[in-house]
This record gives sequence, structure tokens and C-alpha cells, in this order.
Amino acid sequence: MKWLDDWMLRRKQRPQVRASKTMKPFRALLLGGLMSVAANTFAQSRDSEVKPVRVALVKMPYVGERNVPDTSRGPDYLEEGGIRKLLEQQGVQVKPTVTVTLTAEEEKAYGSWNHLALANGDMSKLVAEERGNGALPIGLLANCNGILGMLSGLQHSGPNAKPLRVGMVFIDAHGDFNTPETTLSGMLGGMPVAIAAGQCLTRMRLKAGLEPALPTRHIVEMCVRDTDPLEQELLDRSEIQQLTLEDVRTRSANLHREMKRLSEATDVIYVHVDMDGLDPREVPGVALPVPGGPTSAELATALTEMFKYEKAAAFGVAAMPFDDRDKTGVSRHAAYNLILGAVKGVQQRRSE
Repeated sequence: MKWLDDWMLRRKQRPQVRASKTMKPFRALLLGGLMSVAANTFAQSRDSEVKPVRVALVKMPYVGERNVPDTSRGPDYLEEGGIRKLLEQQGVQVKPTVTVTLTAEEEKAYGSWNHLALANGDMSKLVAEERGNGALPIGLLANCNGILGMLSGLQHSGPNAKPLRVGMVFIDAHGDFNTPETTLSGMLGGMPVAIAAGQCLTRMRLKAGLEPALPTRHIVEMCVRDTDPLEQELLDRSEIQQLTLEDVRTRSANLHREMKRLSEATDVIYVHVDMDGLDPREVPGVALPVPGGPTSAELATALTEMFKYEKAAAFGVAAMPFDDRDKTGVSRHAAYNLILGAVKGVQQRRSE
């Protein structure tokens, strides 16, 4: 039966021979395919990697009001509560804080309004430099007069000397569109939007470096609910668009429409929050509380949506209640919600 044994042996060997001949190219093909997939996956992984958001905190302590100290402790108080650590815990790179400081020669200049204008000019240079280095400038501002330096800095943060077109979303309980002719209180803090828009105090705007002025069609105000009568007339005649508390709470189509419009009409957008724009229960120490504002959580969620837009280039928080006016720390916590909300939008923009 040797022939049977030989036949059985050949039967066992034949499939092995065939398999070995067919498996070699198959294995080569499989290995090549896996290597190709791995290479593509690695390439896609590298493409999807994004640099962490870089933030530059810029403190602006100058107030600009008469018969009060030249500077406020609000920006220092806002920084001292741990915002740097909170940002770093979210994967943000936080650059060393810079503070606007007048030179010895500038300190000699007469007048609180003059000091403010000079300080805004100095802040403009800091903001332009930080943005030019790829950071998101976040202004910790004594009050809303600091918008002049923030806007000027963005205006001059382009690749050459040509001013960029700047848009602004201004979130405040007040319109801040008074002029010396319309104001009832005489407060400079009620005029910064009008100054930025070229409606008054031209020399102050020019000294801050903001030229040209912002067209009113490049300004959007949110949550404004307390204006002087003549101020309201100016607002009604302007092209400033108004968004409501409901637009904030629902992140409405109106909100996105205005962000898209500003994105198409301008090169960069500055988003600004006066703390009195919030629900007074979170900011009991603000000087001019007005009922009917959003909570910090509601506004933070809206800010996240706004900062998903590529043109949103800087953020500012102003008029921070501090020390005895924020004994529980609730207002500082509210401000941190806003800052983290804005940065979250930039992070989501980069990951999409």
C-alpha cells in the first residue's frame, strides 16, 4: 500500500504548496495596505493637530474719570483670583501678563482725560504686538473707556501700516453712546462707543491711535436696557444694531446673522463686556446695576458661539467690582465664566 501512502502524502503537501504560493503576494498586499492606512492615519492625525490657544492678558488700570484716583484696582483683582491657572487647566498657553503703565513723561501730562488717552495709545501697541505674535488679547479693563486702546490695537495689528477694518460687539446695560452735548451725568464712561465711532472727543480718539473711527454699521450692541433720552436719539439715528437678552439666551439666528455680517464687513472683531451687563445678582457691587441682564453662564455660552467665528480676535472685560464690592467673589467668578466661554469658542473653532 505504499502507493496509497505516497498519494496521501502528496494530498497533504499540495494545498500547502498552493497556499504558500498564493499567500506570499497576499501577505505583501495586506502589509502594503496596512502601511498605507497607517501612513494616511498619521498624516490625518498630523493635519488635525492644532496648536493650543495662546492668550495674552493685558491689564488697563487707567480710569479717565474726574475727581477719582487715576487708576483702578479692578484689573489686578480680576487677575488675582486664579484666571491664569483656570485657563491653563483648559489647555491654554497663557503669556506673561502685561500692564499698561504711563511713562514718567506721560505722567507729567495734565488732566485725567489726557492720561486716559495716552494710556489707551500705550495699550494699543501692546494689543497689536500680542495679536501679531499669534495670541488672543484679553483686556482686563478698569472701565469701558479701555475699548479705545483695544480697538486701536486691533486696527494696527495687520501685516503692514494699512489700518484693518474693525468691528465691535459691545455688551453692556448702557449704550455708552452719549456725547458731551447729550450726557446727563457728565461721565466719560458713558461716551466710549460714541468716541470710537467718531461722534465726539476726536483728539482723545486720535491720541489713542484709533483712526479712522469705526463706522456705526460695524458696531453691534447687546443687552442695552438703560439709555439717556438724547443718547437714545443718537442710537436711533445711527446704524448700530441691537441684540436682546433673548438673543443671548437662545444664541438666536439674529446673533449669528450679526456675527456673519461683521465677519464679511470687517477684518477683525472685538467683543467687549461691561460687568453691569449681567444679571445684578451676580454683580451686586457694580456702580450702575440694571435689572434684566443675562447670567454669566448664559452669556458665556453665547460668547462661545461668537468666538467660533474666525474674525473674533480679542475680548475685554470691564468695570469689575473688587475687594469690598465683591466680598463673596461671585462677580469675579462670573467674569471668569465669560473669559473661559470666549476661549472655548476659539478652541472649538480650531478643532472643527
